Amino acid sequence: WEFNGSFYQPSAFLMMGIPGLEALHPWISIPFCALYLTALLGNCVILFIIGKTPSLHEPMYYFLSMLAVTDLGLALCTLPTTLGLFWFNVRRIGFDACLAQMYFIHILSFIESSVLLAMAFDRFIAISHPLRHAAILTKTTVLKIGLAIVLRGMVSLLPIPFLLKRLTYCGKTELSHSFCFHPDIMNLACADIKVNVFYGMIILLSTVGMDFVFIVLSYILIIRTVVSLTTKEECLKALNTCVSHICAVLVFFIPMIGLSMIHRFGKNVPPLVNTLVAYTYLIIPPALNPVIYSIKSTHIREALLRALCRKRG
Repeated sequence: WEFNGSFYQPSAFLMMGIPGLEALHPWISIPFCALYLTALLGNCVILFIIGKTPSLHEPMYYFLSMLAVTDLGLALCTLPTTLGLFWFNVRRIGFDACLAQMYFIHILSFIESSVLLAMAFDRFIAISHPLRHAAILTKTTVLKIGLAIVLRGMVSLLPIPFLLKRLTYCGKTELSHSFCFHPDIMNLACADIKVNVFYGMIILLSTVGMDFVFIVLSYILIIRTVVSLTTKEECLKALNTCVSHICAVLVFFIPMIGLSMIHRFGKNVPPLVNTLVAYTYLIIPPALNPVIYSIKSTHIREALLRALCRKRG
């Protein structure tokens, strides 16, 4: 412990695996390894295919590339501590290292939320104004949107580590997960955390909350446009281009909202439920997104098959 008058700050936190199943951690690590491997390989393949296929150099696939990079970052942020705990029972993480991991996890989560909103906007333009799609979403515009997304995440979350460093900690130093999460660290403090709670809620609602609202509005407008189409075949074709994105939105937002609610209001929720929701939120989307897009996107599937055929040849 570092002591400075009445100010206490732990030198490290202790991470938790899956409560009640500590003896089975080596076995539990097998599905986690499979998910991490799927996330790393799947997103790298998506990036490789888009980069090597000129016909995929379109706004939809540029945003998909951003999503793949974000998912790679999320997987790499939690992989060392999660597998380190499951394989070698390494529970200790330094205070500053924990804050750094927390900062990047939250930044990447916010970026993923914003990228999903940008993809919803892309689908709305492509379906509602197909002739103006290329003129509206040029390469420069897509690049500017990407930079704005990254800057918004970095700037909005910059105060969080400093708000945590100013707190006095005492008693428990055990985190609820095998990674660092803002509400989890905040709840270990024995000081007034009203500023942290208020700022966290404001940032969450003004970024991820607003992203979700605008995604829903985008799909309301998309459905209005689709309904006005003349034939059933055109309706189905237009909606089919949105299936992958809708799946990605549900896979990301449902566990994220659930985890936020549990940390803020679920005091009586069993620890096992909290842990499973947290892992679902951070590990499942990076692993599932490349699978979803590879299965549902005809262009990516065909480009992948062509690449495999060239290698065999």
